[in-house]
Amino acid sequence: MINKRIILVSKAGGGKDFFRGYLSKFEKLDVSYTTRPSRTGEKEGYTYNYISEFDFISKNNKNYFLEAVNFNGWWYGTSVSNWATKNIFIMTPPGLLTVPKEDLQDSIIVYLDIPIEVRRERLNKRSDADSVDRRILADEKDFLNFELFDIRVTNPLFNPELLYKIILDYSKI
Repeated sequence: MINKRIILVSKAGGGKDFFRGYLSKFEKLDVSYTTRPSRTGEKEGYTYNYISEFDFISKNNKNYFLEAVNFNGWWYGTSVSNWATKNIFIMTPPGLLTVPKEDLQDSIIVYLDIPIEVRRERLNKRSDADSVDRRILADEKDFLNFELFDIRVTNPLFNPELLYKIILDYSKI
């Protein structure tokens, strides 16, 4: 197990969930909270903790979340307790900006920067609560000038085993 947090960042269809699934064999996964409806195949308590907007805002007002962001009209957040006990996280650039800098120092940020054509094809194949064009436009805005990462992956067919090894080697630096 790695001694740092791994934060996965990607535009929609970039492979975050695929790589998170691979990492689940070795690491402790955060299960974020969201107010968005679940997609086909997603599991409560594994993919996300699905809660109402009222419950999310109530928890956020009580400082339950380390980071909380609104993306495309839905709330997403990482609990303080998970931040202290887990080491695999999925976040957005705006979410990263709300994490205290000292907490990011003990993290490795992996940016899965996959070409738009591949992401569009992947998004068209999945059942989603949002339109493909709306997701792509929102991501372009969120990722404008994004440079807060340690490792950048551009190959849409990346090898998860090799990427995990690269992350483990990077964590020793």
